[in-house]
Amino acid sequence: MIGTEPDCILQREECAAGIAAPPERRAQVVVRIEERRVERAGTLETRDRVSGPPLQAVDEAEPIVRDGKPRIAGDRLFVGLGRRGEIAPRLVLGPAHVQLPRVTVGDLAGVPGRGIASERREEQGHKGLPEHTGFYRWRILSRMPRCAAVLIAVALAGCGRLGPLPRAAGDAPGRPGQKSTWTNGNKQGVGTAWSTQSKVWFTLGDGVVNEVYYPAVDRANLRLLELIVTGPDGFFERESADTSHKVEVVQPDALVFRQINTSRTKRYRITRTVFTDPLQQTLVLQTEFEPLGAGPLTLWVYVDPAVDNSGLEDTATASDDALTAADGDVALAVVSSQPFARSTAGFGGVSDGLDSLRRDGAPGATYTRAADGNVAMLAELAHTESRVELTLAVGFGGDRDAAVHEARASLARNPAVIRAAYAHEWQAYLAKLAQVPAPYDRQFHMAAMMLRAHEDKTRRGAMIASLTIPWGDEIDAGEGNVGGYHLVWSRDLYHVALAFDALGDRDAALRALDYVFTVQQRRDGSVPQNSWLDGRPYWTSLQLDEVAYPILLAEQLGRTDARTWSRHIKRAADFLVARGPASPQERWEEERGYSPSTIAAEIAGLVAAAAIAERNGDPSSASRYRRTAEDWAARLDGWTVSRNGPHARQPYFVRLTQHGRPDAGEILELNNGSGSFDEREIVDAGFLELVRLGIRPPGSPLVETSLAVVDKVIGVHTPNGPAWYRYNHDGYGEKPDGRGYDGTGVGRLWPLLTGERGEYELAAGRDARPYLDALLGLANEGLMLPEQVWDRADSPVGRALQFGEGTGSATPLAWTNAGFIRLALGVQQQRVIGMPEVVRRHFLQTRQP
Repeated sequence: MIGTEPDCILQREECAAGIAAPPERRAQVVVRIEERRVERAGTLETRDRVSGPPLQAVDEAEPIVRDGKPRIAGDRLFVGLGRRGEIAPRLVLGPAHVQLPRVTVGDLAGVPGRGIASERREEQGHKGLPEHTGFYRWRILSRMPRCAAVLIAVALAGCGRLGPLPRAAGDAPGRPGQKSTWTNGNKQGVGTAWSTQSKVWFTLGDGVVNEVYYPAVDRANLRLLELIVTGPDGFFERESADTSHKVEVVQPDALVFRQINTSRTKRYRITRTVFTDPLQQTLVLQTEFEPLGAGPLTLWVYVDPAVDNSGLEDTATASDDALTAADGDVALAVVSSQPFARSTAGFGGVSDGLDSLRRDGAPGATYTRAADGNVAMLAELAHTESRVELTLAVGFGGDRDAAVHEARASLARNPAVIRAAYAHEWQAYLAKLAQVPAPYDRQFHMAAMMLRAHEDKTRRGAMIASLTIPWGDEIDAGEGNVGGYHLVWSRDLYHVALAFDALGDRDAALRALDYVFTVQQRRDGSVPQNSWLDGRPYWTSLQLDEVAYPILLAEQLGRTDARTWSRHIKRAADFLVARGPASPQERWEEERGYSPSTIAAEIAGLVAAAAIAERNGDPSSASRYRRTAEDWAARLDGWTVSRNGPHARQPYFVRLTQHGRPDAGEILELNNGSGSFDEREIVDAGFLELVRLGIRPPGSPLVETSLAVVDKVIGVHTPNGPAWYRYNHDGYGEKPDGRGYDGTGVGRLWPLLTGERGEYELAAGRDARPYLDALLGLANEGLMLPEQVWDRADSPVGRALQFGEGTGSATPLAWTNAGFIRLALGVQQQRVIGMPEVVRRHFLQTRQP
């Protein structure tokens, strides 16, 4: 005998695994470990003999699993106890004169536990036990070293019901739940498998998993997955709100990220490594939970879905095996390598268990289903004083069964093997691309992977602007039609395609061009302002630079065959001649009129179209396009250069004029809620497109004067280097108090403009490395390059906004990453990457006497 005192006491806590037993139905069972033996010759390495009613001491020489079922001998049921992947000791309970359910072994005491019966059933593919009969859950009241791994759920007499029993009350109350929003656009990591087989994309922010997309890059299905920690004396902390966050890029040549979240109260640390399974529709979360102080803590997972781009009309289910949510033809499932000790599904903010968990340390009433609303799921993962390692798998499919299958298929494999395969694909891809030296190589690799990660895997060539929803934490997720930035703009696509071509991935650049021509382009040659992946317009205006850039791209990629010419290029060029040069919107998507940047794209597009027309035997069209381009180039200054503006005595480019009268002082209402101003007062750096596209020389006095105005009016030197506003009085950005843009705000600094300035310096023959260095500094810990960065040293109270670091708009932005790639290669090669030679040569000849 090991001892006469009880080694542990188990209290029967719940009947039917979810319905709390009343006090008069509760019972305590004293368990004594009577003998511990080691048998090296057999399949069992360590075994305990236990006693105490209703437990009986037995000889354990016989196997506990036979043909996929637990062994039953007389009135005794053999149950395996122990950790996953180990040979486990066995506990024998009886009598067994009732119908027997699934046998579950878990671990309220802190050591990951699973029964051999359950383990071998999964590994051997057995269907296992009948899905009927309820069971009790047992809580350890006193913990001794020998039984610290014990939690048993098993059918015993006395439950009051021997047939089928629900594991919890049925449907949750409180439909549809509180209003749901998306999450902040400032992501610290974005990832997906390189292969097209896996159609899952993830985003990381605020220390947790944010939006996850499936099966297309414009369909979000999850808004948040985080861990919650509870403990004695009302201890309750959420990973997103109560920890200090750190992000690491685990491998510089793969989209593998590690989130390290440390409790501000110094009670625990959570480390999560995130990647997807290239063979399945699964997100894999390798998780380590490490208590940092004395006393037990309980770990929970909280899942807030928003299936099929909507936080409403979802239906969730919860069981000890999986948490699921579905809407229409998309479903997700969360499963764990550590079985859930208990779980619940409910409506967000009403019956999801969070309030009870915060108040009582337990979710209160639990439910198996929450239908047609803003749903959430909660499950207990571990109760522990020591370190716990587990893996969560988030599977996706066309229905719940398919999603569970995907998640379990990934969980059945070693996560290290999955991660290695995932990383190998990215490494093989990067090895084929152009390279740059340190210190730019890590950011260069990340930028290249970001561009590839933003391409859809079914509708190839559809490359979205960003896997974000700007200021999404203030955007209603219940509408179901919020496009955010997971839409396609042909302007952004042009910049991305140029970067792909410069990297050496011409196939990707051609896919982008084919997408614009075959999906987005209309019969009249125009393209929508932006679109869903299938080409349906999202915003409905027209921007003529987006019509012109695909022409330029076609010429630069050599796609000038007769079919492309007649069906796509000629239609686009004819549309420009008929509708230009004034555009319903310019590149900042807000104003109608004459814009230097838009007209530069139109001029360059027409010159390229003329060259393509000649190659296809159409000299008449070629002549018309060149005449129009030269006419617009000659009249550009008269439309867009002010000679009596407030910023300089010399002429300078303005951002835009509504009617082509830059000295008239017409009032321009800025369409972002920031007010109305004299056109001559508003400037931007869009005129630099004239240099990048080869239309104007970099040393032009007008260009140099305009640059001085831009630097004075909209330039800011951040701790990370120089940056610029889009234009002065911009309203597209956070409000002064840090809240997100909602039609009004204050525009912040745009890093892509730092890249454009660097390209100008290259064109002028000067050193562009300070601008490349600035872009390095403007990226965050996860090497994500943002759309906007915060523009001042002071930060609003309660807002995590830092001078020169990303805001809540959109991080990462594909356009910014494309600019970094082009500038890095340009610095290496001492040239402007992507300058169209046909345009440069044409205007070089026309400028000669």
